[in-house]
Amino acid sequence: MKHRIVVLGAGYAGAYAAGTLARRLSPADTEITVVNAVPDFVQRMRLHQLAAGRDIEAPELADVFSGTEIRLRLARVTVVDPERRVVAVADADGGGELGYDTLVYALGSHGDDHAVPGAAEHAFDVAARPAALRLRERLDRLDRRGGGGRVVVVGDGLTGIETATEIAESRPGLSVTLVARGELGARLSTGARGHLRRACDRLGITVMEHTSVEAVEAARVLCADGTALASDATVWTAGFALSPIAAIGGLHVTGNGQIVVDRTMRSVSHPDVYAIGDSAHAIGDNGRPLPMSCASAGYTGRQAVEAIMGRLTGREITHTKLAYAYNHISLGRRDGILQMVDDEGRAKPKYVGGRKAARVKAGILTMSLWATSHPTFGVPRHKRRLAAAPDATTEKALA
Repeated sequence: MKHRIVVLGAGYAGAYAAGTLARRLSPADTEITVVNAVPDFVQRMRLHQLAAGRDIEAPELADVFSGTEIRLRLARVTVVDPERRVVAVADADGGGELGYDTLVYALGSHGDDHAVPGAAEHAFDVAARPAALRLRERLDRLDRRGGGGRVVVVGDGLTGIETATEIAESRPGLSVTLVARGELGARLSTGARGHLRRACDRLGITVMEHTSVEAVEAARVLCADGTALASDATVWTAGFALSPIAAIGGLHVTGNGQIVVDRTMRSVSHPDVYAIGDSAHAIGDNGRPLPMSCASAGYTGRQAVEAIMGRLTGREITHTKLAYAYNHISLGRRDGILQMVDDEGRAKPKYVGGRKAARVKAGILTMSLWATSHPTFGVPRHKRRLAAAPDATTEKALA
């Protein structure tokens, strides 16, 4: 019987892990299934660009995994039962259950409205492709109306800053306001904060600092200080949340729902489960939890692959780098900020800004898409076989 590897989620982390495992493990004794709710690979780092009007490539997963022998199941994960080692899914045919021997949990995160009244009903987000496309349609209608439309972006994290600057640059006929709970760019160095402010001024973005949003209505945003901001399109980017599926299934999770893992991305409560990307509460080389980011997805995905490879083939497990060295922010197409951070996650004085930072970010985006959508590149001539028959006894011995 083949060893069944099931990967939940085909974002940056999940697609990379599935493709790499398929490239390195022999299909003679392993079977890899990827479960994803949509048929396309979503470039989540570029969804704010999609919303603003850019054409963003979305390769079909069937094409991405073509030639890998990966089984693609287009379905929504509803239950993870680590005691029975099964996953329940729902699809157009009614769904069913998938058994696994090794589970890679990469379901990622989604936008979090923090239960602010009206945010779910009236605000847009850029956490998923359908949501970004809905925002794009609204912005298109505002542009067709002849200009003067008002866009309010709530949240001054990386996503909020990138969304506000991209919309302001791509659609100069719209008025863009960025609402920041604290100081704009508070996590950046003094020089980078100045660069960010100049970019907002150049793009005509109104910045409201030290402002909390209490409610969102169809045509305005209500702030805690009594200010009412007129808005034709409110974009909510004030944080991300995770699905409760892992917690409901009995996996050991943090308060926000991330699966607690060891240094090899293995669940501390269920050794058959690995968590990667936003789904994992992983401690980096600096002793601090890795942030939810594309960079973390890459690091955790690589470590999980090495751990799974080592345990299944009886080889020594390689510890890959788990680093958090910088924040990279796009400020439209021709500007950006690359902010270096220290081991405590604090901004270093040094930063790179302007076109150079924008080119580096564009290169990262291009490389991430290429690496994910070419899983068969560099296929080894001799794929690794499992150390022994993939039964429970073997799994325990390799733990």
